[in-house]
Amino acid sequence: MKAKWFVKGDWDGFVGLFIDNLLQLLLIATLCPLVCGIPLAMVAGVILPGAAVSIVAGNLFYSWQAWRLARRTGRDDVTALPYGINTVSLIAFLFFIMAPVWQATHDPAKVWEAGVFACLLSGLIELAGAFCADPLRRSAPRAALLSALAGIALTFISMGFAFQIFASPAIAILPMFLIVIAYAARLRLPFGVPAGLVAILLGVLIAWVLRCAGVPSFAPPQGPVPFGLHLPRPDITAMHALISGGGLWSYLTVIIPMALFNLLGSLQTLESAEAAGDRYETMPSLAMNGIGTIVAAFFGSAFPTTLYIGHPGWKAMGARIGYSALNGIVISLLCCFGAVTAVLHVVPLETTLGILIWIGLVMTAQAFQETPRAHALAVAAGLLPSLAAWAWLLIETSLRAAGCPLEKAMPNFGSDLFIRGVLALNQGFLITSMAFASIVAFAIDRRFFASAMTCFVCAALSAVGLIHAFSITAAGVIPVFGWMAAPDFAAAYAATGVCMLCLQWTKQA
Repeated sequence: MKAKWFVKGDWDGFVGLFIDNLLQLLLIATLCPLVCGIPLAMVAGVILPGAAVSIVAGNLFYSWQAWRLARRTGRDDVTALPYGINTVSLIAFLFFIMAPVWQATHDPAKVWEAGVFACLLSGLIELAGAFCADPLRRSAPRAALLSALAGIALTFISMGFAFQIFASPAIAILPMFLIVIAYAARLRLPFGVPAGLVAILLGVLIAWVLRCAGVPSFAPPQGPVPFGLHLPRPDITAMHALISGGGLWSYLTVIIPMALFNLLGSLQTLESAEAAGDRYETMPSLAMNGIGTIVAAFFGSAFPTTLYIGHPGWKAMGARIGYSALNGIVISLLCCFGAVTAVLHVVPLETTLGILIWIGLVMTAQAFQETPRAHALAVAAGLLPSLAAWAWLLIETSLRAAGCPLEKAMPNFGSDLFIRGVLALNQGFLITSMAFASIVAFAIDRRFFASAMTCFVCAALSAVGLIHAFSITAAGVIPVFGWMAAPDFAAAYAATGVCMLCLQWTKQA
């Protein structure tokens, strides 16, 4: 079979993935000067061009990978894996690594060095993990992999943007519903025009009409656009920081969990793609993930790249192979010509967010549809840690806006909000989500021994601090690593594992 590189549905996929990638770049351009003191000129001249190299390389690779799969299987419905900058790592690196360095030094160069150090180390961890992740993919219940993805999709992807949409109903609600309805009903517009593009253009038209009529529904950002040719340049700062350390090793408590988060999230994305009909090899898919992040660091980007969740959403849009390659090329051109922020001078961000709502809904639905019906309870159990992590994000954002540190606010919560329980579930929530779903799924199948082993793994992870361990300080909540970092949880999981072994013995008897 001669696989087609581009079909009509790729336009829809390109619009959606382009907006998804663009949102991350806009966050970088907005938050780096605001939170970390890195001037916009440095963002446009160094960080974004470095990210462009990684994004274009990864998108071209995953398009080629999809083309190979289509040729090998003789299918014409293969969809490439979506790829771009990881939102959760972006926020974590900004607020928990780069911002503290800025507060300590007020030196943008040192802030940037800390970012590329974290990016490089994260990529190395992801690359190493690519060679040992396949056994986990084969042995873990599908409910464990998909429920964790659904939790992220429902909370970190959908909910925050849903709030933003309903804060600007005049320009955002209509495009959102048009996108969701068009894709859910699989509507085809005349002449093959992408439904997502039409919805966004309609939202832009409404916004500008209201603006011209004097209704304050949309205010373009102020300030000049940093147009110009910004070619990516290789830089050894990341390697120098890795060798010298310079106090940056203390941020391993952030870097390691984020690298594991990216690795497990990418593994879950592969499982999600397989559930939608496209099985990709684990090792090369994850290896490119790590290589892309390493390349980004060596070209000056401080933010890891990763596989995006949402493959079934792009597939449902009709996207196949070419949408990913086209996205990588266009995004890299925007970065290299300093045109990223120019988009917001014309297109209100709120009109584009319906695509992310669609992706979140599809991922949540898939977790229940593509697992055995008996495992629906396990999927629901796996959602709990993600909901707790989302709750903590809202609490932390509110406290920061009020200028009240958590340490001072703790006594005021009382029994109305068990804040320590929220924090415990938040720490390592992606791992905990998979563990909860696995324990319940194994128990439903009466595989109590496997359930017990999962409990013992959770006990070990709690003991070393990868899940549930935290400390509340004047600077905020920080993860705690070390032997017996969370002894209560380690003991509780171990006791649960012993009970599971007793059930296994009773079953055999």
